[in-house]
Amino acid sequence: MNPFPWEAFGATLGASAGAALAVLLATFALALVKGVHRIVDVAWGVAFAAVAATVCGVSAATGEEGDGTRRLLLTALTAVWGLRLAVHIARRGAGHGEDPRYAKMLAKARGNPSLYALRMVYLLQAALVWLVSLPVQAGQYTAAGSRTLMALGVLLWAVGLTFEAVGDQQLHRFKSDPANKGRVMDRGLWSWTRHPNYFGDFCVWWGLYLVAAGDWTVAALGVVSPLVMSYLLIRGSGKRLLERHMADRPGYREYTARTSGFFPRPPRR
Repeated sequence: MNPFPWEAFGATLGASAGAALAVLLATFALALVKGVHRIVDVAWGVAFAAVAATVCGVSAATGEEGDGTRRLLLTALTAVWGLRLAVHIARRGAGHGEDPRYAKMLAKARGNPSLYALRMVYLLQAALVWLVSLPVQAGQYTAAGSRTLMALGVLLWAVGLTFEAVGDQQLHRFKSDPANKGRVMDRGLWSWTRHPNYFGDFCVWWGLYLVAAGDWTVAALGVVSPLVMSYLLIRGSGKRLLERHMADRPGYREYTARTSGFFPRPPRR
């Protein structure tokens, strides 16, 4: 087995950081023009796709050894996930004003609110994109490994994308019906887990990790990615903040009593 090409991979880390930073800085400039920072959520998925495409191009152009199938898979799977998420968030936010989360945060900012948003939102997200995408980056330099592990990763990714896409569509249809105004969504996948989209993200990133983990070097280096994403989804800015926001909605306490908080299971009676 050929040793992992640390020198080439190290150079690629700079290119991937530049790709993530370019997407977030361009989004920041657009946000200043539009007067809303909620569009940064659209940039999240786009930045991952940009990083995957950049690393794919650089690793292929340098002629470094790697598994071509794994390289294309990692790039395609990341791009499909990221761009679907970006399109969904863009459609959901069209015609709306500032996201209450960002409005509340910027109201407490000391000094220039725009510069505060640049530091605490855009640059932080660029750094997270770079960190979370490490297995996608490193996996493109990995020689052929277990095809079984790769197949399991693709399967887990597919389960995650299905949960995200179906859950988002079900929630969109529910909210589009005026009769459901003020009610808690508790149908379809939302009756099995309170967060099918976050659970989907969880599966997507553990799946990408399995696709990338062709050898122990990448497995050890890249495990930080799904661990960080899992923390963000369950304990960080995902599930915890959303449930705090929903806590006072009528019927939500009963919903939480019968529905799993994260991992899907049949609802309790």
